Amino acid sequence: MPPYKEPYGKILTFMKLLVIFLTVLSSLFSTLEEHILQSDFTITITSKDAQPMTYAGNFTVQGEKFLLHAFGMDAAYDGETMYLYQEETDELTLSHPTTEELHQTNPLLFAKALAASSKVTEKAAADGKTVLVTLIPEDKTTDIERMNLRVRVRDNMPIMIEIKEHNRTSTMRLGNPKFIETAPDYKIEKEGAYVNDLR
Repeated sequence: MPPYKEPYGKILTFMKLLVIFLTVLSSLFSTLEEHILQSDFTITITSKDAQPMTYAGNFTVQGEKFLLHAFGMDAAYDGETMYLYQEETDELTLSHPTTEELHQTNPLLFAKALAASSKVTEKAAADGKTVLVTLIPEDKTTDIERMNLRVRVRDNMPIMIEIKEHNRTSTMRLGNPKFIETAPDYKIEKEGAYVNDLR
């Protein structure tokens, strides 16, 4: 057997692994377009000048569409209309959101947009079960320094999203994430609520 066979085999194996790792992010986005992800979550916000704050909530997301409950609010987007219900004021606001408003509400959608203008690296965990995807924006004038996503390899399941800004870090950890078969109605209706229709 020629001596180049063994090193060549190792290089080929490495290249296959590299291709797998570099497709984790695109596979995640494809999976979220085709499947319905449902999960509980906690968001912890830490900054230099304040104690960490943690909030709990849950969401369902499919592509751009989502249904979210957190921070004492319900939010939904059906692909056209954004619904935002505030329990405290019993007010339901309907609007046609801007791209920026959608990104602020849905971190997975924000990650997809950020990936197009960022340096992307992917690093497998030692156990091979997850991959850490790091997005570093090429635009250095933005507040975002980096975004980290931890993705479970076997099913392209996001399990952690971290956004590091200059003065604070926001970390979302998904609890019991799963793909479901039946899509919810990505709308919010609250009987008796004041409706503020901005469409």
